[in-house]
Amino acid sequence: MEFASPNFSELPELLHPLVYLGLLLLFSYLGGQVASYFKAPRVTGYLVIGMLLSPSVLGVFHERLVKEELTLVTHIALGVIAFSIGGSLELPTLRRLGKHIVWITFTQAFGAFLVATAVLALFFPLFQEAAPTSTDFWGLYFPMALVTGAICAATSPAAILDIVHEYRAKGPLTTILLGVVALDGALTVFLYAFAASVAHSLVNHEGLAWQSMMYMPGLSIIAALAVGGGLGVCLRTLMRFVPRREAMLGVIIGLIFLTSGLALTLGVSPLLANMMFGFVVANFVGRHQELFVVVEGMEEPIFGMFFTLAGAHLDLRIIQTAGWLALLIVLGRFTGKLLGSGIGAQIS
Repeated sequence: MEFASPNFSELPELLHPLVYLGLLLLFSYLGGQVASYFKAPRVTGYLVIGMLLSPSVLGVFHERLVKEELTLVTHIALGVIAFSIGGSLELPTLRRLGKHIVWITFTQAFGAFLVATAVLALFFPLFQEAAPTSTDFWGLYFPMALVTGAICAATSPAAILDIVHEYRAKGPLTTILLGVVALDGALTVFLYAFAASVAHSLVNHEGLAWQSMMYMPGLSIIAALAVGGGLGVCLRTLMRFVPRREAMLGVIIGLIFLTSGLALTLGVSPLLANMMFGFVVANFVGRHQELFVVVEGMEEPIFGMFFTLAGAHLDLRIIQTAGWLALLIVLGRFTGKLLGSGIGAQIS
């Protein structure tokens, strides 16, 4: 009788995803502790440890696991993060700081969009060996620059909220920052729809599709807000039947999951839906402080898993291929955000 020798190269893919979920929690804790030792934000440690575990570095986490099997972790984490950001936007504070939030949101988003688009449109032709023609520029380079610039307008709420909670920051600056992050999500939807419509028109030599540029993004945002707002109203009624604080965790996490799931099913933003859910809870639901304290108690492991998994998406092959182009995108976005935020702060 012959026995087949085990193929150890296939071992990572044979392990159950729960094994990796456990490793994700343990390694994220390790990365956070190392970052704290060096007086850096814990999110830095999460990202670095994730990069080291990625398929293109040490290969502890295989590609299918990172891109498919653990995507639920990302949805859960973003739902909790968005809920917490929405909960930071209380109406009395918004009335006092609303002007600053609106101005800075618009100027920083458009700043990143315009600067990144201009930088990429200027430098894209330099990466072509042959002399670019006018057709190449308007039919290829400018559309790519426009869409990439729109993506650059987006701001990830996760890192900001993690650092705010780690250092327990409070005050006008923190409130404005969280408000800008919340509003930026909705604005980016419109910017991307505009950029994609213009790019499609230039590439295919067609007229602008105004419906896809304005109507569909608006409908998507309204649907996301309706999902979050509706479940927030349901929680207001439900809270009468949840007297014990110990039971609050299951109720609020269940509703966050439900909000994300409904938004994904409808094809709308789960981030916007959960931000609206958190906003309604913070402003119209009794005992909302207890709800947010309960959620905050479980945020650290969720942040750790989310950012470690984000770091594990690192692909050195893409970085090697992108090269100077990736650096240009980073510099263009950084410059646009910096100048735009400064201008918005001066105006407001």
